[in-house]
Amino acid sequence: MTNMHKMEWRVVAARVSGILVILTGVLLAAGMCTASPHDNPVPNIFDPRSTPAESIRDHSYFVLAITGLIFLVVISLLVYAVVKFRDKPLTAGREPAQVYGSTQIELAWTIIPVLIVFVLFLATARVIHAIEDARKPATAVEVTAIGHQFWWEYRYPALGVVTANELHVPVSDPAHATPTFLTLLSADTDHSFWVPQLAGKTDLIPNRVNHTWIDPHQTGVYVGQCAQYCGTQHGKMLLRVSVDSPEEFAAWVQAQKQPANHDDKASAGRRVFETTACINCHAVGGTNGTGRFGPDLTHLMSRDTIAAGAALNTHENLRLWMQNPDAIKPGSLMPAMKLSDADLDALVRYLETLR
Repeated sequence: MTNMHKMEWRVVAARVSGILVILTGVLLAAGMCTASPHDNPVPNIFDPRSTPAESIRDHSYFVLAITGLIFLVVISLLVYAVVKFRDKPLTAGREPAQVYGSTQIELAWTIIPVLIVFVLFLATARVIHAIEDARKPATAVEVTAIGHQFWWEYRYPALGVVTANELHVPVSDPAHATPTFLTLLSADTDHSFWVPQLAGKTDLIPNRVNHTWIDPHQTGVYVGQCAQYCGTQHGKMLLRVSVDSPEEFAAWVQAQKQPANHDDKASAGRRVFETTACINCHAVGGTNGTGRFGPDLTHLMSRDTIAAGAALNTHENLRLWMQNPDAIKPGSLMPAMKLSDADLDALVRYLETLR
């Protein structure tokens, strides 16, 4: 075998190796996506727990099947051409036969792609129509979700509840459907509401009202985040959806309607809250804090996380968040208040009474 032929076989081997590496990467990614929640903390788009997410999953399988078949056909033809028509000693240096004006070939590579795109378009339009035009039953829970830099505000107009970052909804029994319909607004720039196991992405755009809905079939906590770059801390604009049983959801609503807890032992901390710039951004029921630039803190300790999911809601993290927000979430737009240690401890003790 000549050096030229050895070089050609090395090129072929390199191309085949590259294809195998790509296939291995695809299989590994698919394995991560299909792992069980206990094995993989990443939200699993192939494990839907809500009707919109199920429709998207089923459509994804259909698209993957078609594109996978196209991939196999193209790769097979490529491998066949590489092996069959490689340069041979008898034809070295000769130009291969040229084919011009083949009507059949030109029709095939024009009509077949058009038909494939048309089928994918119709299938996608059907799924979009089924999700976007779903009927809202009288039993639906209505929530207004407002995207801020960099946190989520949730308002339940019919229930008189305001909370942040952790959305609570009832499980939707198919026999007694209680879906949650969300009105999506933005307070500043573009955001995108995305909880992969419950629904697809829907943007929140300034001066525009968008909508989405979910009907979770299983209780539990489902995680998601803003899927539209909205600034420095876009990556830590997380959200949690707690799907509760009807009894748990009713109890949560009742607790959220209660006024803020006022503990005389934490009066010093309340005084710190009411006499600093905290009240310009945050609200606590029953105090002079009525700000809306930041999350409502009336029931802060009922939430599992702080800083839009960036840290667990523990004493240590809460104190650090008050002392130096940038230590947890750089660029979060929450200023460090420069409090003394005594005032900081008093403020944290007060916030920990807000359940």
